Amino acid sequence: MILTKTVTSASQPRRLTLPTRTRALFLVLVSLLATIPAVALVMSTGGKAEAHGTPMKPGSRTFLCWQDGLTDTGEIKPINPACRAAQQVSGTTPFYNWFSVLRSDGAGRTRGFVPDGELCSGGNTNFTGFNTPSKDWPLTHLTSGATVDFSYNAWAAHPGWFYVYITKDGFDPTRTLTWNDMEEQPFLSVDHPPLSGSPGTVEANYSWTGKLPDNKSGRHIIYVVWQRSDSQETFYSCSDVVFDGGNGEVTGIKEPGNPTDPVPGECSAARRTTGSWSGGYQSEVTVTNTGEVPMLGWMVDWTLPAGQKVESLWSGNATYNGQAVMVHNADWNGSLSPGQSTTFGYVVSGSGGDSTTALPCRVG
Repeated sequence: MILTKTVTSASQPRRLTLPTRTRALFLVLVSLLATIPAVALVMSTGGKAEAHGTPMKPGSRTFLCWQDGLTDTGEIKPINPACRAAQQVSGTTPFYNWFSVLRSDGAGRTRGFVPDGELCSGGNTNFTGFNTPSKDWPLTHLTSGATVDFSYNAWAAHPGWFYVYITKDGFDPTRTLTWNDMEEQPFLSVDHPPLSGSPGTVEANYSWTGKLPDNKSGRHIIYVVWQRSDSQETFYSCSDVVFDGGNGEVTGIKEPGNPTDPVPGECSAARRTTGSWSGGYQSEVTVTNTGEVPMLGWMVDWTLPAGQKVESLWSGNATYNGQAVMVHNADWNGSLSPGQSTTFGYVVSGSGGDSTTALPCRVG
């Protein structure tokens, strides 16, 4: 998705042209990346990675297919043949939720956990269509051995590690992808790279600089595993690339258009106290899909009053940082159609209660 040189030959890959609004966001992103120092690979940068998303450089299948399919009205109508086939298998919901290719029980596991043939979906059945072998997936054009910038969308805030794998020589994109097609070890490992931008936006990202493998040519898949350090949740993604002397040009997608609202979906969260006693209380939170598209997951976060602590929580997966609480959906209550609601509950110890009724909610 990042363009670094002008393509002058008709034999070279077509350069992706961005519409006015998307181009403006792109230029902001580039200027931000230019200010971020390269991080040391494998070694800790000392920063905090915060995200819930998918690779943007090189773009993952879900991210580039979302761009390919997104229309000015916000509808999903893929042009790319592989993206269109994915829609026929999985519908449009995974396109709007391009940042949610995850397993809540992943714990960083790869071989022996994610089945052969399901690497690109991470074994998440919501994204089965993105496992389909095809030579038509959107492509990022790269140069073997080059040092490049990697960028990962930051949809929500979580710390974690990134492991970047690549397929072995001779990879055939028209055959089912298995673990035997992947190199045994990642060619890059990144520990908590820095965040740029505001989570919950398309342009938010965290980035690092690294060297691509030497002596690679032709078609390959770059496979990124993002392992959260504050929970077992793990993200998986396939980025289709070709080593042909390119500098990040993207081919195989149409212009993403200029939608009035590029953010995939909306939700709300309403809290109420269902019981109280001396030294504690119980609350219920209702999460509602207030957007116009289905969503596959949600996140609710708030800050507890001083002196209070969550003692138990159900129908959600919580992480804590001091008084800050973030709750993700459970495996069974994350998928909500427009207008549909679900609930989670919790018990707090500490005096004072909580009069808050509306909590921040994000799709993811």
